[in-house]
Amino acid sequence: MSDLSTLAPANIRAIAPYQGGKPISELAREMGLNEAEIVKLASNENPLGMSPKAQMAVEEAIYDIARYPDGNSFALRDAVSHKCGVAPQQIVFGNGSNDILELAARAFLTTGDEAIYSQHAFAVYPLVTQAVGAKGIVVPAIDYGHDLQGFLAVITPKTKLIFVANPNNPTGTLIAKDTLKAFLAQVPKHVLVVLDEAYDEYLSVVDKSEAISWLAEFENLMISRTFSKAYGLAGLRVGFGLMHAALADLMNRVRQPFNVNSIAQVAAAVSLQDEDFVARSYAANQAGMAQITQGLQALGLDYIPSYGNFVSFKVPNAAAVNQALLKNGVIVRPVANYDMPDYLRVSIGLFSENARFIEVLEKILKS
Repeated sequence: MSDLSTLAPANIRAIAPYQGGKPISELAREMGLNEAEIVKLASNENPLGMSPKAQMAVEEAIYDIARYPDGNSFALRDAVSHKCGVAPQQIVFGNGSNDILELAARAFLTTGDEAIYSQHAFAVYPLVTQAVGAKGIVVPAIDYGHDLQGFLAVITPKTKLIFVANPNNPTGTLIAKDTLKAFLAQVPKHVLVVLDEAYDEYLSVVDKSEAISWLAEFENLMISRTFSKAYGLAGLRVGFGLMHAALADLMNRVRQPFNVNSIAQVAAAVSLQDEDFVARSYAANQAGMAQITQGLQALGLDYIPSYGNFVSFKVPNAAAVNQALLKNGVIVRPVANYDMPDYLRVSIGLFSENARFIEVLEKILKS
């Protein structure tokens, strides 16, 4: 037998595939558990589900599923344009915000280029960088957050992209707005900054991003957003990027023509208008965050204060604790692959789910 792996270039062979949170059905098969009794708090999903208004729109749209989707996402583009106050030609749509990150890498990176991202930052940044043959430059974190001065120090003529997650996943850290804007002002114009704001809807009014208003000032800024988190559409895969129209034009040249399906487009457009649902999701997350962090404190466990819909906590023998949680039907996320071997990340769920997690974790730690 020939080694078929040699057909791929070395940068592709070296990629470690992204591992998502374990699905409920998979754990049920592995452990012989009842799916209905499993609590999944591993993938930062919205425990409230999707907007009821969006669900009604999806049920209507399903009857037209035999047709190809609108390759230009006209209705969704119009909705995002009005919501965000940007021109339609400044928007790029993706099959989830991961797609936006990959499109940025495909459009602007090639062999010999460099991309900068932080230690403990989202795993997709190194994946998309490596996939196009570029070199990733990892800047050590400070208190599990981005060291923006460290970013500036490693910029070279080969640097083409900088990935910044705000809030960051999996640590939940947040960069202050004035600090971030000052950083953008110091980044050379030949370097594009991809600002990943997947969790912005979970920020308070005081902390909420103002980056969209900076687009006119910083032509090298791209903002990535998603409908997978607060909007509850993770299974439909739809996200978008906001940027200068010239950058959007280049990214659309490498974008697949039907990368956002018709159901996702309809659901996202309606979800964007359901501000009441987003407000309820924010409130549920605030309450759940307090519930879980208080529970961790009661167990004497350290955690990283989080601005997202998840929290990473430090626990002795994290891998063993994770396995024990799985055996008890509770799915959280190990983050050893983020250079955090002593931590686990738990998503904020419903009150009953959070309580189940704390109860099972306490039992494991006391056993």
